[in-house]
Amino acid sequence: TVPKTDLASFTAFIDYLCTDQLDLGEGEGEQARRALVLRELAQMYQVPRLELLCAQALQESVAPATAVPLLEAAHTTGDGRLLAQCRRYVADHAAEVRASGGVEQLRDFGVAKGLLGDALDQVAELKGAMRALRVAES
Repeated sequence: TVPKTDLASFTAFIDYLCTDQLDLGEGEGEQARRALVLRELAQMYQVPRLELLCAQALQESVAPATAVPLLEAAHTTGDGRLLAQCRRYVADHAAEVRASGGVEQLRDFGVAKGLLGDALDQVAELKGAMRALRVAES
């Protein structure tokens, strides 16, 4: 058996090796989940092109419903680029992420602390901008 791999993802991995075609399945969440699993398999079995294709697919799949799970996965795997992209996305689309249930999906305390820090930084920036406007108006 291959740890942390479902049959559909492993089949997609073998299909990629045989055909050079990447199948991420159907649906936004499913595609992101499969890209994560396939990227892990690509790293494990040293298939660099597949790893790059999966990284690209993950970056393209950041959306309100996937931003938090992808953020946690990026934190776990040490993918700095995806981590930064997801943090930016959550900051820029906070209402949509919250409405999609993203906050409820949050499981990693370290990621939660990072998001809280981002939010506090944004509040501080807004307060500074408001002070600057008040000074400019006086």
